[in-house]
Amino acid sequence: MRVIAGKFRSRRLASLKGDEIRPTSDRLRETLFNVLTAGNPAALEGSVWIDLFAGTGAVGIEALSRGAAMVYFVDSSADAVGLIRRNIQTLGSDRNFQVLQQNAERAISALDRQGVRPDFIFLDPPYALRDVYRTTLEALGNSGLAEKALVIVEHERKNDLSEKFGDLKRLRKREQGDAALSFYRRA
Repeated sequence: MRVIAGKFRSRRLASLKGDEIRPTSDRLRETLFNVLTAGNPAALEGSVWIDLFAGTGAVGIEALSRGAAMVYFVDSSADAVGLIRRNIQTLGSDRNFQVLQQNAERAISALDRQGVRPDFIFLDPPYALRDVYRTTLEALGNSGLAEKALVIVEHERKNDLSEKFGDLKRLRKREQGDAALSFYRRA
């Protein structure tokens, strides 16, 4: 696994052995960032991200590499949090990020209370936890975090998520192999 573009381009990122973490593939991350930049590499400059169920931190690190001003990495696993910190340290980056060891709903509430207003929220729960998609998206849809944010969800292609979650409405769905990306914005 590697950083695809930006100032950390081609840098390797570590993962954990076993199946505790399923990182977003390089190919799917490349598709995601191609959609977001749509021919404008500077489109992410100064943006604020929340990477929920961050795992290795690959998506948030890619955002930092491409010019994000701040990334909040959220994962409930102590192993994942340690891995994210190690991956960031190997890049020599010591600012513009915060790592939170919390479950997603608790982090959503805490970040909302802090007045964080992200431009992008990426979430990639374990595919098997189908109810977590619904509860997390509903929490986002009912929070101030999603006020202006584009919410991007990685999920199994066969798990066709609902078109609406609270105030969030799906704008686009992009399928690739067994995975899909659904893009939501507040209606």
